Amino acid sequence: MSERPHMTLSGIVLDSPDAQELAAFYHRLLGWSVIQDEPDWVKLGAPNGGPGLSFQTEPAYVRPVWPAGPGDPQMKVHLDIQVVDLEAAGAHAEKAGATKADFQPQEDVRVYLDPDGHPFCLFL
Repeated sequence: MSERPHMTLSGIVLDSPDAQELAAFYHRLLGWSVIQDEPDWVKLGAPNGGPGLSFQTEPAYVRPVWPAGPGDPQMKVHLDIQVVDLEAAGAHAEKAGATKADFQPQEDVRVYLDPDGHPFCLFL
């Protein structure tokens, strides 16, 4: 087998009915800088390097259901965000525009939904 070429994960991309609006939410949530801004594509850069978080407009976007039941649109990916104070981080997430999910699977994790329904977890 040939040697694997060098590859670097540069980002995670979330689909949205409006990339600009979803990027604005994650900018409020994370405080990351906008490093690329186009009408249907926005990329936020992590302040300490590492993969960025991008958003692309998808006109046929279907909001996922959390937790999904049979026949429901399922999440394709979720973000895990480590925090030092779960309650303060949760209050900040809600102020930024997130909704706390009704179903919470673990005591030390809080599941929130971004404005387009993508689940993300805050954890200690």
